[in-house]
Amino acid sequence: MHGASATEVKNKFGQILEMAMTEPIAIEKNGRQVVVMMSMSEYQRLLEIEDRYWGEIALKAIEDGFLTVNDTKAWIERKLDVKAID
Repeated sequence: MHGASATEVKNKFGQILEMAMTEPIAIEKNGRQVVVMMSMSEYQRLLEIEDRYWGEIALKAIEDGFLTVNDTKAWIERKLDVKAID
């Protein structure tokens, strides 16, 4: 992945935009990578992967069953107790 400073992106926006259509560009501000510029097709591909992942998680939850209200309450209380100890 190529990188560019925010100033460079501002000064060479058209050129950086063209580069981002073929590969993601990490944009830095104050020496830290803060944003990635990428093509819309790559962004949509990543969204589809994320949707597929969460869909598979939901199907597994349906197959495994759901907790009852009482089971959920007990689970939350156990988690709160653990955090109170930490």
